[in-house]
Formats: sequence, structure tokens, C-alpha cells
Amino acid sequence: MSGAPLDRLGDSTTKWLTELGLEVRGEAPWLEALTHGSVQGHVPNGGRQMKDYQRLEFLGDRVLGLSVADWLYRRGDAPEGKLSQRLNALVSGVTCARIARSIGLAEHLRLGKQAREDGGADSDNILGDVMEALIGACFIEHGFEVARDFIYRAWDKELAGKAGEAKHPKSALQEWAAGNSHRSPDYEIVGRSGPDHAARFTVRVSVHNVGEAEATAASKSEAEKRAATVFMEQFG
Repeated sequence: MSGAPLDRLGDSTTKWLTELGLEVRGEAPWLEALTHGSVQGHVPNGGRQMKDYQRLEFLGDRVLGLSVADWLYRRGDAPEGKLSQRLNALVSGVTCARIARSIGLAEHLRLGKQAREDGGADSDNILGDVMEALIGACFIEHGFEVARDFIYRAWDKELAGKAGEAKHPKSALQEWAAGNSHRSPDYEIVGRSGPDHAARFTVRVSVHNVGEAEATAASKSEAEKRAATVFMEQFG
């Protein structure tokens, strides 16, 4: 981050936002979007109380999801399951962090001393969240169309690529869980029926604090695959 005060945007950050096509009409939403909770208590006496990015992250996540979903819907006739799989890959925390790095966001983060020393400026979780908050700030300042167009510019290579296409369901679920800061999926055989030569396996897959899904097939691996597919259809 530049040497600008934590409660001011600063010339370098204003210039960076302008170069991204994000006109700064007022500093408040952009400061909020770029400020981590660790900044609380670090503003000098007389400075204004800082808001962190969490509320704008909540908003930006929805704007991002709608924008990408609209883009996918208008460019083909893929079924709902395939659309969901691609959407999840394109809006995941990992993808958001990758976009944040590509636009140089880390340099403009407002982090407390300890968070910066702990590597916060290179954290996938923080970068992904702040990327969404930046979209939220754009929406507040300029409305949906400008925010959507910014997303399409920033995500251009991702949208043109193969993210989320033809991916094994277990891999897709694993990436979804990681990208959304959840624990890895847990697979468990919960049922077996039929003779050995025609056995049927029922597998349950669960993600902590999200949910679970079950599926049955003639092999354990196929049951796991189907369970992962069902899970993504329900929760992805």
C-alpha cells in the first residue's frame, strides 16, 4: 500500500481505480471496500472511524454472481447443471483472488500491521473477499451496468477459458469447497446391498456447515461421483 493515511484514499489508489475504469465520485465506498477489519484501532486521533469490506463483499458477491450467470445464460444452451458448475468455478474465492492479483489490488489494501506481517496481502481469502467488495463499491457508486461491465473486463480471460467445463464432479466439489472457505468434502459408504456380483453402494458426501447428499451406484467410485453431482446441484 502507498504512504497515504489509512482514512484517505490517496493519489495512487485513485489513479489505479481510474485506470480500471472506476470513477471515484466519493472516497467512502472505495475506502470501505479496501479496508480489512485489522485496521480498526490503527487510525490516528482525529481520523474517521474505518468501516471494513464485509458488507460490500456481501453485496458484490451477488452482483458478481448475477453478472456471470447472465453472461453464461446468453452464450449457449447448456443445461442447468453445467451452468451451475461453470458459475461456481468463475465466482469462487480462488478465481476472485486470481483476478485481484491480476489487477494489482494487493498494493492498495488497507491492512493492520499484524495482518500485513502475517501475509494478509497475499491471502486468497482476503484478496477474494476484497475483490467482491470492490464490485460492491462500484455498484453503489455507479449502478449495476457499470459494475457488470467492470466484471466482464476483469474476468475476460476467465470467461473465455474453460473454467468449470467437463470437470469430474468430485474435483468440481473439491474446488467449490476450497474456493468458498469450506472444509474438504467427506465421503462415507452408508449402505451396501445385493450379491457380490451385483452389489449396490450408497455413498453420502457432506461438507461441514453446508449439507450432505447421497447417491447409489454399482461401484463405490461411481456412487461418490453421483453424490458429488447431487450435492453441487443442491448447494453449489
